[in-house]
Amino acid sequence: MELTVYLAGQIHDNWRDVIYQSAKERNLPLKFVAPQTNHDRSDQVGEDILGEQPGDVFKDDAASSVNNFRTQVLMNKSDVVIALFGEKYKQWNTAMDASAAMTMNKPTIIVRPESLIHPLKELTNKANVTVETIDQALDVLAYIFE
Repeated sequence: MELTVYLAGQIHDNWRDVIYQSAKERNLPLKFVAPQTNHDRSDQVGEDILGEQPGDVFKDDAASSVNNFRTQVLMNKSDVVIALFGEKYKQWNTAMDASAAMTMNKPTIIVRPESLIHPLKELTNKANVTVETIDQALDVLAYIFE
């Protein structure tokens, strides 16, 4: 059995590469999907597909429509969602993806540092599991295969 895992979270560092490598080292049968991690592509995709927009608001709206479509398709095909909240970046997209996953009844693991316990209390209360590290999230997934 292989699980498809949607990795929700910011796209500004290599946290996904850390998960890929750790899962590989553990021989976990996981396939990963994620939002568009090329920031420029994510911002431009609306105009790339729909043409030049009349202003920044319209450009952002066009891009978000395409990005939301992509996320919905990939999340629908996923068995599990891991949503990583970090300290450094604003986490609006992560919160939106985690909420969407829970609404879709996708098993959801939230990864968040201790400093975000209070601001994420309602969201983490709705997740199946909340952990503080990527390794703990993979431990939860590894437990499925025991």
